[in-house]
Amino acid sequence: MKDQLPPWSQQWLDVLVPAGQIVLILIAAWALRALGRRLILRVSQRYNLLPQVAVGGRRLLGFLVSFGALLLILERFGVSGTILWTAFTGFAAVGAVAFFAAWSVLSNIFCTALILTTRPFRLNDHIELLENGEKPGLQGQVVDINLIYTTLQECIDGKTTSVLQVPNNLFFQRTVRRHLPARGGANPTAISTRAPGITAYGGMLASGAEQSANRRYGLPDA
Repeated sequence: MKDQLPPWSQQWLDVLVPAGQIVLILIAAWALRALGRRLILRVSQRYNLLPQVAVGGRRLLGFLVSFGALLLILERFGVSGTILWTAFTGFAAVGAVAFFAAWSVLSNIFCTALILTTRPFRLNDHIELLENGEKPGLQGQVVDINLIYTTLQECIDGKTTSVLQVPNNLFFQRTVRRHLPARGGANPTAISTRAPGITAYGGMLASGAEQSANRRYGLPDA
């Protein structure tokens, strides 16, 4: 049939045929996407699905249809779809591995920027990381904040014993308790190993609460 056409029209066929195929691919992709959206909408209304599920399904459908149409269009220009798919999957695998390998470092750097801007604590503050509710966790005085770690200095009986390097992203996964400075400059996060003291006077033991109660009711101190 091509040989029966005039010579001047045969040159345009090499342009018009791929252009027509591309237009048909775009129309088919648009129709398939619209049909898929209506189908997802009916399913979500019939089974009372969450709006987030419907939105995610529409986005996934749009991506798959658009990507398939792109591969078909590139194939019309002489680019092999198999080569493109192999290259895409290879780059995606390498990117995924690199992303997960650098995710911890990147998250710590981002959390450092958040700590410096939101100021949940500052240098020389005494903080405590609660593991679960009121369960005690890591605690100490903030002595350094860098891109990856926050250094906490532990004190036991007023003496420095060790330092803790806490990843910065951990502060956004735990509850942070910030201790206010105590009177007299004492370290509020210091760990005391001494038993609570009991006041002794005249061979008799009496606590401060008992003495206050005796004075309130006009009784002599024990």
